Amino acid sequence: MPSVQITFPDGTSREFPQGVTALEVAKSIGPRLAAEALAAKVDGRLVDLTHRIESDAPIQFITPAAPEGLEIYRHSAAHLLAAAVTDLFPDAHPGVGPPTDTGFFYDFYREKPFTEDDLAKIESKMREIVKADLPNERLYFPKEEGKKLFDQMGEFLKCELVEEKAEPVFSAYRTGKFLDFCRGPHIPSTGRIKAFKLLSVAGAYWKGDEHSYPLQRIYGTAFFTARELDEFLAKIEEAKKRDHRRLGKELELFSIQDDAGPGLIFWHPKGGIVRKVIEDWLRDELLKRGYELVFTPHVMRLHLWETSGHTNFYRENMFGAMDVENDRYQLKPMNCPGHILIYKSRRRSYRELPVRMAELGTVYRYERSGVLHGLMRVRGFTQDDAHIFCAPEQLEDEVQACVEFAFAVLSAFGFDRYEVELSTRDPAHPEHYAGTIEEWERAEVALRSTLDRMKVPFKPMPGEAVFYGPKIDVKLVDAIGRPWQLTTVQFDFNLPSRFELEYVGADGRPHTPVMVHRALLGSIERFFGVLIEHYTGAFPAWLSPVQALVLPISEKQAAYAREVVEKLRGAGIRTELDDRNEKLNARIRDAQLQKVPFMLVVGDREAQAQGVAVRRRDTGDAGFRPVAEFIPWLRQLIDTRAVKW
Repeated sequence: MPSVQITFPDGTSREFPQGVTALEVAKSIGPRLAAEALAAKVDGRLVDLTHRIESDAPIQFITPAAPEGLEIYRHSAAHLLAAAVTDLFPDAHPGVGPPTDTGFFYDFYREKPFTEDDLAKIESKMREIVKADLPNERLYFPKEEGKKLFDQMGEFLKCELVEEKAEPVFSAYRTGKFLDFCRGPHIPSTGRIKAFKLLSVAGAYWKGDEHSYPLQRIYGTAFFTARELDEFLAKIEEAKKRDHRRLGKELELFSIQDDAGPGLIFWHPKGGIVRKVIEDWLRDELLKRGYELVFTPHVMRLHLWETSGHTNFYRENMFGAMDVENDRYQLKPMNCPGHILIYKSRRRSYRELPVRMAELGTVYRYERSGVLHGLMRVRGFTQDDAHIFCAPEQLEDEVQACVEFAFAVLSAFGFDRYEVELSTRDPAHPEHYAGTIEEWERAEVALRSTLDRMKVPFKPMPGEAVFYGPKIDVKLVDAIGRPWQLTTVQFDFNLPSRFELEYVGADGRPHTPVMVHRALLGSIERFFGVLIEHYTGAFPAWLSPVQALVLPISEKQAAYAREVVEKLRGAGIRTELDDRNEKLNARIRDAQLQKVPFMLVVGDREAQAQGVAVRRRDTGDAGFRPVAEFIPWLRQLIDTRAVKW
C-alpha cells in the first residue's frame, strides 16, 4: 500500500498509509491527544479530523489551547444552534452562523418572532443534541446538485449562498437532520460542546441590506469549561450595569430622538457640560503641543471626495450627494479635504513644517440601522481630528509625538491599560488600496520603526489598513477588561499627491509633503460612551456635571445653603441646591442615584460653624468641614484631575 510521510511540529516524521485520517494520526500519538483534538492543520490548511491525507505533509493538531481552537468550537456551536432551531421550528429558514470574538450567532428568516421562552426551548434542545453526540459529517456536492437539494428543502437563503459563493464542488455539513453549506472545519461531534448559553435575539437583514429579507439573529456563546462560561456571564451582567444607553437616560446626559432619526445624538445639559470639559482640556493640550485650531464646513462640493478617492473606496459609508445650483454637494464623512484646502490656500515653505491642524469637526457617515448602537456607532459625530503636513524626514518624529499624545490622553481620563495594533495592507488585494507598493512599504517601515524605537509592544494586523495608508491604533482597556478602539494615527502618502500639495524646500524647488491623520478620542460621542461605561456613570469630580450638591435640612437653613452654593460657584465648582420639600434621606438617595461626588448637608450646627456635613457618594458620611477648607480641597481635586480621592 502506498504511504505518506507526516511531519510533526517537533520536526520528527513518520510513515502512514496513504489516505490515513488526521484522527488516526492523533490516535497513533496517544489517546489523550485524540480526545482533545478539535481539528487539524495539514500542510498549513485547517481541516476536520476526518480529513484523509493523500500526500506528504506537515501536521499540527488544533486543541483547546491552540489560537484557532475556540473559533472552530464556536463555529460548531453555531451549527448546534441551527440544528436545534430547525428541529423545533420548521418554519425557520437558516441564513449564516459565524463565530465571533465573544461567541457565535445564527440568522433565521421566520415570520413569527422568537421569544425568551423560545430561547429556553432552543437551549434545551441543544443540550439534547449534545447528549446524543451527533457527528458533524462533511459531505460534498456538485454545485448544481447541491443547489437543487437546498431548493427542494425550501432553503432559499442557502440556495442564494450556494449560487454566489460555492465552488464547482462544495462542502456541506450534516448535524442530525440539519444540513448547512459550509467550508468548515468543525469539531468531530456535538458531544464535545459542553459549556454554552444563548444570550439574546435581535433583528438583522440578509447580507446587511435593509431592503432585503428581515432576519432574527440569535446570539450565544460557548467556552471549553463551565468556569470560563460563568466568568463571561458575570462580565455580561457587569456590562449591563454599565450600559451607557441606560445610564445616559437615567443621568440625563444624552438622548436619541425618533423624530430626528436614528444614530443622531442630542446632548442634554449635563452631558453638554461634560463634553465642554473634555473639549476644553483637549484644546488646551493641542495648543501646548503646537497645533493650530481650524474649523471647516459641514458640506462641500462632491468633487473634493472624488479627488480624495473617498467616492471610490468609501462610497457605501457616505450619505447621498445633494444638488445645489447645478452643482453636487456632499455632507462631509471626513475632515481631511477641508484641512487640505486650508494648507493649499497659500504657498508653504519648508521652514513652516510641520503644519499641524486640529479640528473638533462634526462628520456624517451612513451606518445601516442594524449596526447603530447608542453613542458607540452613530451617523453624526464629532471627531477630534488633526492632520499634520510634514517633510518625509519629519514623519517618524511626528508619529511618535502623536502616540505619546495618545498615551497622555488615556492617562488624563483615568485609563491605565491599552493595546496597540499596527494595521498594514493585504498584498493579495492591491486593488483595495491607493498608491504604489513602494510607497506602502516605506510607510509601513516608518510606523513599525517608530513603535520599535519607542519600545511599544504592538500586534501586527495585516489587511486592516485604510485605503490611503497604514495606521497605528491604540485601544484603551476599560474597568472590566474590554478593549475599545479610539485612537488612530494614520500615514497618508496618497492625498498630498492627489491634491498636488507642495512646499518649497531648502533647495528652492517644490516638494510634496507627507501627511499624518490623527484622532485621539476617536469621536467625542464614542469616547463619552466609553467614559460612562468605564466609570458606571460615576465620573471623577473634575468631569462630573454636578460636582457638589447642597442639601439644607429644612427651610430654616435655606438662606445659608444659598450662601454656600454661591461660594462654591464663585470658586468655579459646579454646584446645585436641592431644597425641595422632601425628606433629607430621599434627597440624598436621589443624589446618590445621580452619582453626585459630594453631598453637602447643612443644618443649624453647620450654619453656626460656617461649615458643611460632607457625604461622599462612595463612602458616605465624611464628617464636618469648614467651607473655607472644603472649597480649596475640592478645587485641588478638580485642578489635578484626580481619579481617586
